Amino acid sequence: MDTPESPGQDARTIKIAHLSDVHFGRIAHPDVVDAIIDDVNGAAADLVVVSGDFTQRARTRQYRAAATMLASFDVPWLVVPGNHDVYPWWRPVSRLVNPLRRYRRWITANLTPSFVKPGLAVLGINSAFGWTVKGGRIVESQRAAMRAFFGGAQEGAFRVLVVHHHLTQLDALGRHDLARQAKDTLNCAAEMNVDLILCGHLHVSHTSHVEVVPNGHGLVVATAGTATSDRGRKKFRNTNFYTQISINDEAFEIAERQFNPDLVQFEEVRRESFQRCR
Repeated sequence: MDTPESPGQDARTIKIAHLSDVHFGRIAHPDVVDAIIDDVNGAAADLVVVSGDFTQRARTRQYRAAATMLASFDVPWLVVPGNHDVYPWWRPVSRLVNPLRRYRRWITANLTPSFVKPGLAVLGINSAFGWTVKGGRIVESQRAAMRAFFGGAQEGAFRVLVVHHHLTQLDALGRHDLARQAKDTLNCAAEMNVDLILCGHLHVSHTSHVEVVPNGHGLVVATAGTATSDRGRKKFRNTNFYTQISINDEAFEIAERQFNPDLVQFEEVRRESFQRCR
């Protein structure tokens, strides 16, 4: 259901469900995938975002499982690949020549997906390339796509950029990977007045307000923990998370939802509110 536009449930509040690092092939609990599908479908979201790493090793059966999950959501979805979605290192020719062939076949051929509805403009860009190991890269043509898309967005629309890798170092997370050309891309996001960047890759759940130098534009970076896999890190080692984002005219909230294996369901554990920069 890779759909560019859909009416929301409520014209005053827009809702996005953000998942990342699903990693089929390393699923943490036999019921966690069904639980997250049920929770997302019960949230009456306008859009599901998945910011990469659908698979552990880009195997066909892992992609099939990921495609089945996406087809189970009741609303449109927007997705980008992660570094685990390219062919693994032991397939060097495929990794370099056509690294996302299976992703394009099973998930979507669109590597610059967008979603637009009144009050919302979302753009995804691909940071996963075959010649990188686990870091990412964003090139000038992708920043040109950002300028074209957000430059044509409705005035006052809430602007969201989706990318697997991080564009800025977040001190609270310690040293971590950044995409190549991250600084130029972050500056472009600030130039285009992006409100929120949704990313993953680090397998931790964290939200930060970032002021981008030199223009001083403030935006929020929300990195999602691993939604369904056993590859959590640090204090999130054994935890599965996803987030629900609620947007209105004045502010937006990011609610972190954690899987409870005893109850076999997701529950809200934290909520943060941010004023919109108008």
